[in-house]
Amino acid sequence: MQPNIWSEEFGAATDAPIVLVMGSMSQGVLWPDEFVGRLTAGGRRVIRYDHRDTGRSDTVDFEKEPYTWDDIKNDLLRVMDAHGLESAHLVCHSAGGLLGQLVAVERPERVRTLTVIGSSPLGGGEGAVIVRALMGEPQPEGSLPEPAPEFVAFYQGLFTAPPPGDRREQIDRMIAEQRVLHGTGLPFDEDAARRLQERILDRARDLAAVANHRLAAMARPDFEPVGVLDRVKAPTLVIEGTHEPAKPGHGAIIADRIPGARLLMVAGMGHTLPPEVHEELAEAVLAHTADQLER
Repeated sequence: MQPNIWSEEFGAATDAPIVLVMGSMSQGVLWPDEFVGRLTAGGRRVIRYDHRDTGRSDTVDFEKEPYTWDDIKNDLLRVMDAHGLESAHLVCHSAGGLLGQLVAVERPERVRTLTVIGSSPLGGGEGAVIVRALMGEPQPEGSLPEPAPEFVAFYQGLFTAPPPGDRREQIDRMIAEQRVLHGTGLPFDEDAARRLQERILDRARDLAAVANHRLAAMARPDFEPVGVLDRVKAPTLVIEGTHEPAKPGHGAIIADRIPGARLLMVAGMGHTLPPEVHEELAEAVLAHTADQLER
């Protein structure tokens, strides 16, 4: 049985649809309300959703009902179906960008435009690069650029850190992670980060269930087909922050591999979507999707 997927939409039903696809282990509300509001004010119908095993979507007993990232990709298509969308503009963040790229390859008729933010190229072996970096192993020639040292150090520290003892410790750890992902290019607002992480914790049916996304990746390590990005036909915008700590330089590789793709570097942005970049991101997405409104 397919898990129920929580989603919500904003804007007029007659406006051009944008589906926001968040990254691995992430709830849809990580798409900031202000950013969503700027898109709807620009005449877009915006849909965001929680992946399975995150937020208000169903959690899955992975041992009894294992799944892969192919299933998570198909959840995106089910969300589109549920909202009556034969096609939509896909705006995707981090691992959500891998999902968007794969849908653009496999189901081109469903993708009006593709925007990927802070993502890696499909088939680039991003997961293996991060694992080798965390293990202190050398990267083979031709590998994707590895994460920033502060990213590696933080996640290495989690290997030996005791689990959080209570809610406050859990939120403090989530804030520490958000600080690392935020990068060093813009001031970090700890109060805003605490409000966001409290919201995420309060919305989660089972916060530990997000770990199933890692199991899903292990269940099918060949999820990312190699050498297929030249088959992407959707007009593509690639966005990366100048202070990206997790996937530095990956945006340029995506833009190089997808025919006609454009690369936008956002000054100061890391791997998160802070208020300082909402206007620039929204304007870029609105301009990119405006080119295809006749569809």
